[in-house]
Amino acid sequence: MPAHLISSASFDSELESRLVRYAAIDSQSDAGSASGPSTAVQWDILRLLEQELTGIGAADVRLTDYGVVLATIPATGVTGAPTIGFLAHVDTAPQFSATGVKPRVIRRYNGGEITFPDDPALVLSPEASPYLATKIGEDIVTASGTTLLGADDKAGVAILMTAARHLLAHPEIPHGPIRIAFTPDEEIGRGVSPRLPADLAADFAYTFDGGALGEIEYESFSADGATVTITGVSAHPGQAKGRMVNAITLAGKLISALPQSSLTPEVTEGREGFLHATDMAGGSSRMVIHFILRDFEREGLAAKGALLQGLCAALAATEPRATITCEITPQYRNMRYWLETDMTPVELAREAARALGIEPVSVPIRGGTDGSRLTEMGVPTPNLFTGMQEIHGPLEWVSVQDMARATELCLGIVTRAAQP
Repeated sequence: MPAHLISSASFDSELESRLVRYAAIDSQSDAGSASGPSTAVQWDILRLLEQELTGIGAADVRLTDYGVVLATIPATGVTGAPTIGFLAHVDTAPQFSATGVKPRVIRRYNGGEITFPDDPALVLSPEASPYLATKIGEDIVTASGTTLLGADDKAGVAILMTAARHLLAHPEIPHGPIRIAFTPDEEIGRGVSPRLPADLAADFAYTFDGGALGEIEYESFSADGATVTITGVSAHPGQAKGRMVNAITLAGKLISALPQSSLTPEVTEGREGFLHATDMAGGSSRMVIHFILRDFEREGLAAKGALLQGLCAALAATEPRATITCEITPQYRNMRYWLETDMTPVELAREAARALGIEPVSVPIRGGTDGSRLTEMGVPTPNLFTGMQEIHGPLEWVSVQDMARATELCLGIVTRAAQP
């Protein structure tokens, strides 16, 4: 492979600069919003990326009305190669503050504890985060302690922008057509519009939205959402005896009835699924509880939905004056169901990784990506590492050098796919 493809150190400065700049832009998504994208702030980074792609010479750059930036890197003297898509999402998770992110770079990490200037009590340690212990001598990017960093998935955004600029600057690198897409609202499961597969126009694709070095993932959770609405009977508390049915009390009973020791995120791992109450709102007359249901198999997911519906029915039987509904909505399905029938994109990524001296690792994702939906919609889309760790919270961090290896992998995939 030509030297200009494999010198990851040459990417470090650009990746660091891009990540720090992108992470400082608030682009948090909001599941409670009906708009698309769900927040106005996402348009800011989407427009910036549209401008930057145009500036580096990408073709067919456009920002769709559903909030996806699309661009093409034309083929370079290669015919018959597949069109490959690469995606990253611009939104950050709504679970923790993302306003006023102050990224900082810890150069040549020394292996000790990392403290945070805006929260002195917060500590990132290699004991609590063992992967950090493998990064001695590397450059670590974190936030300042009161916000998440947003490396999920602005590390992916930085990787794709760096790879795109490199390919456009080196037309001597042989590759087929490449499609780039930056999506909104991945964190709330709304990143893939029904129009995206046709607009992406790729034979297969990859999301750069994974964790540790070497991760090449082709199996994700299957996911449903559930909304339980409990309508009680309102009455003045002074004259409530025999009349009031308190929806809050019934909501508490429902939560208490969940199998706390075996079916919640706090006690599950590996291939175990869960049923998770994410939020509830309302008052004594009406309560709305949102759940997410996760399992690696369709049967397990269906069983969790049936369990929740059964608990709701049992609760309703104890208080016939209340109305309790449970609406279950499909979200995404395990990408393995489709990828295992044709592992071409997975094997291509594995071969490219091994050529770079990176041993590929495939473990089930305890979550989902835009690739989960895209794969289900006909565009096979495995997920690739970026280096991001401790995501969705103030301890989030990423190694610049891991991002550089991911950039190398992107370049390796497109050049390997162009070979006869």
